[in-house]
Amino acid sequence: MKPVNLIVMAISAAAAASCGTSYPQAPKDGTADIYFGTEVKDPFRPLEDETAPATIDWIKAENAVTDAYFKKLKERGPIFDRLMEVSNYEKVGLPSRKANGKWYFYRNDGLQNQSVLYEADAPDGAPRVLLDPNALSEDGTVALKGTWFSKDCRYMAYAVSRSGSDWQEFYVMDVESRKLLDDHIEWSKFSDAAWQGDGFYYGAYDPPVEGREYSSVNEMHKIYYHRIGTPQSEDKLFYCNKEHPKRFYQVTTNEEETMMFLYEDGEDNGNNLYVKDLTKKDAPFVQMTPDMSSRVSPVETDGNLIYILTNLGAPFNRLAVADIRNPKWTAWKDIVPETDAVLEDAVFVGDRIILGYSRDASTHAFLCGRDGSDPKEIALPGIGTAGFNGKKGEDWCYYSFSSFTVPGSIYSFDIKDSSSALFKAPETKFDLSGLETRQVFFPSKDGTMIPMFITCRKDVPLDGSSTVYLYGYGGFAISLPPYFSASRVPFLEKGGIYVQVNLRGGSEYGEKWHEAGTKLQKENVFDDFIGAAEWLIANGYTSKEKLAIVGGSNGGLLVGACMTKRPDLFAVAVPQVGVMDMLRYHKFTIGWNWAPDYGTSEDSEEMFRYLLGYSPLHNLKEGVNYPATLVTTADHDDRVVPAHSFKFAARLQECTTGERPALIRIDTKAGHGGGKPLAKVLEEQADIYAFIIHNTGM
Repeated sequence: MKPVNLIVMAISAAAAASCGTSYPQAPKDGTADIYFGTEVKDPFRPLEDETAPATIDWIKAENAVTDAYFKKLKERGPIFDRLMEVSNYEKVGLPSRKANGKWYFYRNDGLQNQSVLYEADAPDGAPRVLLDPNALSEDGTVALKGTWFSKDCRYMAYAVSRSGSDWQEFYVMDVESRKLLDDHIEWSKFSDAAWQGDGFYYGAYDPPVEGREYSSVNEMHKIYYHRIGTPQSEDKLFYCNKEHPKRFYQVTTNEEETMMFLYEDGEDNGNNLYVKDLTKKDAPFVQMTPDMSSRVSPVETDGNLIYILTNLGAPFNRLAVADIRNPKWTAWKDIVPETDAVLEDAVFVGDRIILGYSRDASTHAFLCGRDGSDPKEIALPGIGTAGFNGKKGEDWCYYSFSSFTVPGSIYSFDIKDSSSALFKAPETKFDLSGLETRQVFFPSKDGTMIPMFITCRKDVPLDGSSTVYLYGYGGFAISLPPYFSASRVPFLEKGGIYVQVNLRGGSEYGEKWHEAGTKLQKENVFDDFIGAAEWLIANGYTSKEKLAIVGGSNGGLLVGACMTKRPDLFAVAVPQVGVMDMLRYHKFTIGWNWAPDYGTSEDSEEMFRYLLGYSPLHNLKEGVNYPATLVTTADHDDRVVPAHSFKFAARLQECTTGERPALIRIDTKAGHGGGKPLAKVLEEQADIYAFIIHNTGM
């Protein structure tokens, strides 16, 4: 690929769109790229420079247009007020006991921007604040990314992110005194803290070029060892693979600190796994896996044994056991062989194992022996999503449960008699008894049956008059199970219908389901989503004039691709932090890591033409009446850089006709979504729901 430099700046104050709204003119030039002899123009390339004065001016002007639009929407105020009301209830996470005998859990009293980490002497004991992220910033934009206790629980390392960025910083606290130590680590990404002795291992990159912290390609991930009480400049380089600069690495140790695992990820659908015997001096890492085509994760160790959850040779996953004395995959033995449901988790409690399966995207749990024998299903509170925690040697544990109509609740589980008891359920300020969820299956374009959850009031008529919020993702082996979100409540109360589709590309039916939505089969994902929309219309749930599609990240790509393929089918489109430029996505931050799912424009001419065929940015056409569109992104998104949304929105405003708005909402001091303060979440959700309600005439 060769760039053609034809820089002709053409910046004007504003361009009038046919919908009556004056959209700011984005900076343009004559840039084009040559792919396999084909020229592809990229006139909005200047928007890739988020620090350029012209880009900054355009962002301000676009936000001014969007802000003015929402100030005029009468629906926006009531929606926001109701969102505040329904979100204001206590939310408590699963309690976990550490080696010091204390219990730790997260709690949010209702409208706190970030959840607080508490310590207690018993699960139901009086809680004491251990770490309150809300005290780390005035506006809640510093988020807690994770906490890791040393073996003796004397220290707790914790990581924070600022303004939603993937960049994280490590700090260390003395647990007993709550004193913050001087230790401070910067420029870490995608990393836990793995304790060994009087320090921990972590992953980091070299400091990026100033001004390009949120867009430069992340290369040469390194593992360091940090000793407590020393500056980061003295941290020892533990591992770096110069032969593969675009892979990333992580080290973990087991609870007893007798084994160390090294994960190698990136550039394939799985990972390599290496193990090191810490009981032997100078023992080498031994590769356990054949390659990086399968996912392999150790879930527990016991003496010399390593229990492994993997899809190696088992698309629906299996639980195997390895011996550190001969850990290669050829010597693994199955504990729980592959079945016809996807094995998602294995939790060791007492002398038993709790197996978490996904069947048709909902959790089914079983209790079995350490050898996988005598599995018996655990009666869960209903159809939804459950997650267990527990420890070896303990006869009971806790699990969480939620569904579309059940807010997250916590249950205790006794493995002796397989009984559950409600431990804590939230006291909410809304009534969900009038709602119901049903699961349907519909045929996609090629006849594949696709599952879909539909949640609405029981009295909603099936006459095509209801507004539907259709949500999907479809990628990276990520499943979309039932889960509760208070932000849906006002919409459902008004008679709206929330629909969640389990598209190919996810992991709902194992690795083959994932692969069926990748690379040269990515169009299956869009066909599935379009098929869901057509089924909902045909069966009276909604109409073209009442249908809104929403998705974020890879789901933003989904929305962008579907609205450009079938602009006639949808009334509203909300692509959130989406991957919109499929020809250049791999040239920013961690984008290269998505190539196993997408392929790249440099792989082959066939792959280039396939990507060009659905890339949202490149398939916008002038003179088309596109759905009312609200593009969302944020200034600190270094996962999917905002240039994707910038260029897509600028081109959409240039192309669309009719009266429907084409807006972009650019948040500040926010990123891809993780760790976003509740105040910002509610503001954004109020805008999205008001936009949908207004533009579907709800």
